[in-house]
Parts: sequence; C-alpha cells; structure tokens
Amino acid sequence: MSVVEPGSSSANLIARVKGMLLRPAGTWDEIDVEPATVGGVYKGYVIPLAAASAICGLVGMVVFGVGALGFSYRPPLVPTAIQYAVGFLFNLAGVYVLALLIDWLAPKFEGTSNRLQAFKLAAYSGTAAWVAGVFTLIPMLGVLVIVGAIYGLYTLYKGLPKLMKNPAEKTTPFFVLIIVVGIVVGVVFAAISGWLGMGRFGGPMGMAHQEAATVTVPGLGTVDVANLEAQAKKAEAMAKQMESGQGVVASDPEALKAMLPASVAGYARTEMSSGSGGAGGFQASSAEARYAKGDASIELSINDIGAAGALAGMVGSLNVKSSEEKGDRYEKMGKVGGRMTQESYDRSSRHGEYGVMVGDRFMVSAEGNNVSIDELKAAVQAVNFATLETMAKAAQ
Repeated sequence: MSVVEPGSSSANLIARVKGMLLRPAGTWDEIDVEPATVGGVYKGYVIPLAAASAICGLVGMVVFGVGALGFSYRPPLVPTAIQYAVGFLFNLAGVYVLALLIDWLAPKFEGTSNRLQAFKLAAYSGTAAWVAGVFTLIPMLGVLVIVGAIYGLYTLYKGLPKLMKNPAEKTTPFFVLIIVVGIVVGVVFAAISGWLGMGRFGGPMGMAHQEAATVTVPGLGTVDVANLEAQAKKAEAMAKQMESGQGVVASDPEALKAMLPASVAGYARTEMSSGSGGAGGFQASSAEARYAKGDASIELSINDIGAAGALAGMVGSLNVKSSEEKGDRYEKMGKVGGRMTQESYDRSSRHGEYGVMVGDRFMVSAEGNNVSIDELKAAVQAVNFATLETMAKAAQ
C-alpha cells in the first residue's frame, strides 16, 4: 500500500511532503516503484493538501483581508467561500488533466505511456504549491505562494525521466511542451471559471500553434521556446547548486527597505516594514512602505523570491500579452522595456495596482487608493531597477 493510501497515518503523509520539498529526486525514486491507485492518491494526499491550502487562503482573506500597512479590504464570507470552493474543485480537476497531458506526450519523447505514473507525477509535483498555500493564512508570507508554485515546476522536471522513462536528453523539451500546452489548458479553465462568474484564473481562451522557435497562443502572445529551454537548464543548474548545500540566499530585507524612497510622486512616506521567510529550501524577502497625501495613499513593495528567480526566468520566455476592460476597470499584462509588467485600475474608485518584474527575481509593485495610474507607475519607477538587476546578476 502507498504511504498515502486511505488508512495510512498522517505521519506518512507528512514524511512524503518533506521528501518532495527537501529531496525530490530520491522521493521520485520511491514513488516510481510503490503501488498506488488514482483514488488513493486523491483521497490520501491531493485532497488533504489542496483543501488545507484553500481553507488557509479563505481564512486569511476573510480575517486579515487584502492589503498592507494597516490598509485592508475584507471580502464577504459567502461569495468568497464559494470562490475558494470552485478554485479547490478546479485544482482537483487540474491534477487529472495534467496527468492526461503528461501521459499523452510521453511517447512523443521516447517515454512510456502509463496513466497511473503520469497521475503520480501530476499529483506529487503540486506539493510545494499546496504547502506554500498554507502561508496565505498570514498575509506577510503570501509571496511564498509564488515560490512554491515555481518550485513545483522544478520537482515536475526532476520527476519526468524517473516516472515516464524518457531519455534524459528529452526531458527539457518534454518539460517545455508540458508548460506550453498547460497554458492552453489553463486558458480553458479561465474561460469556464469566467462563465461561472468566479473570476479569472488566466487569460482569454485560445488555441496554441507552433512556429519555428516560438509558440503562439492567440490572445495571449508568444512563447520563446529556445529561451524557455535555456531557462529550464538554468533552473536545473540552480537546483543542483541547492542540493550541494550552496543554495541562493534571499536579499537582506533591510537592504530592500533602504531602497524604498522617502517620497514618491509627491507622497510622503509614513510607514515601513520588512520581513523574510522560506519554504522547500527556497528563501524570500520583502520590504514595504506606505506613502500618503491627504486621503490618498500608495503601498510600495519590493519582493525578492530568492533562488526561485532562476525558475521565474521562465516567465520572461512567455511573451504574454493580455488586456481586458469592463466598465470603469481595466487590466493589462505584457512586457514594457523588456520587463514583465502587470497593471490594473478602476477609474471610478481610483484604486489600482502596478507591478514590474526586475532581473527575473524582484517584483516591484505599487497599490493605491484615490490615486491615478500615473502616480502608481511613478512610485514603482522611483525604485532603482539598475541596482536590483545588479543584485540579481551577482546572485547567479
């Protein structure tokens, strides 16, 4: 019986979680040979972890709200609970869809088609993301969710040749295509969630087609396959470095705090805070400051995702572009000046967010109330990007 089959102890589940986080390569070897069933892995592993992540996210959202430095919005319980329930169900469905995708692609990369092994791979590679989801209970640690999701990609990469038996040299293109096709699957889920009125989990729906060194997803943009493959190799090198005990340390949060200016866009700084944490061998740190002018305020933050930056570089290979406008609110995502940028703004409430990924490692973002989008952009641009990029290169 698998260590996560129904009837197994919670200690075994915890041991498996620790194994996936701390020694994924050896744990995949154990998973490869142990007997299991799809239902057993769902009941004994996927559902408990996914549920814990969803519940912590719900509690953190309703109890602590969204925001920072004293400013927060607490959404109503019932609709928020429904949204998290729908997300939980999509999470469960997503594991099986990913398994079908892996199983279908395996023979194309000289691997073995095996539905159960593909399901194991899909299920256990979600470990870091689910565990990191628990940190949403504490708003200051919410950034670790990004770290966990990216670390999950690494564990998937390590598990492919072990469970699907593809040659080692085929792992990178196999992994890249899973990500590319996975984007399309996520887009479909986004459309369905939109029909349900539960918000978006991705961008506009479209089909992908391959063109030489790029893959185009209509409505989203292009994927630079060559760069994505290079970033995957870079991520593997980073992982090997971590396994040797020479992991990348996140920036000193005090150093990040020192980069927050005394004033931005005519707003005076009134509060500052910083912190750091880690999960699954990764470290992250952040610094935040609040700026005020009359009844208007801006929260400016710098987040360093540490070693996960080697994996976050893959985001830059996804030349995603999206734009949506509904009433007085709009959202945009794409590259500006070679950097991934996200922007959202509500003209009626004058509330918005603007964020830029710097050096494939630092997210600099500003959120404000009673402000203009130009003021938010000015706040973000007040941070010295050149210094952050130098810090990112020095850590490689």
